[in-house]
Amino acid sequence: MTDTNIIIDADPTSIANSRRYVVATDGACRGNPGPGGWGALLTSFDGDAVRATKTLSGAKRHTTNNEMELMAAIKALTWLPDNDVPALVQSDSQYVINGMNEWRHGWAAKNWRKPDGKPVKNRELWEALIAAMGTREVSWERVRGHAGHRDNETADQLANQAIDRMLKRSRP
Repeated sequence: MTDTNIIIDADPTSIANSRRYVVATDGACRGNPGPGGWGALLTSFDGDAVRATKTLSGAKRHTTNNEMELMAAIKALTWLPDNDVPALVQSDSQYVINGMNEWRHGWAAKNWRKPDGKPVKNRELWEALIAAMGTREVSWERVRGHAGHRDNETADQLANQAIDRMLKRSRP
């Protein structure tokens, strides 16, 4: 006997836990090294509905772009509540995305050395980023910078505004 009242949902994600965070991060530096800033846009979703958004930013007088890219992700993940809600971190930094998706396990296994035997730059920041993830499931996605990705553009604006605020405060 066939039951014709069964409805099959073709989208298997609709039955999964749909709470999640999407975190767009960016770093900026005026000169490399030079004054730099970081920005992050954090969005909490329940299904497709936005539950809340939060912006974060900061600046440092003498830094590198890579340090600011890492700092944006560290500060964003550290700000998230301590729970098991998964997060997607979006960044235009190949350095951050490749580091988290491809390189970090090899670096750790080789006592934070690259394949050429040289120490990994920014080790303290990489370790802080890994610690900031905690036990949360975090996915890392590269987005194209300065290509109209709305959340990445917002993170970039936050980073540059943080630099502007810092430089304005330091003027006589």
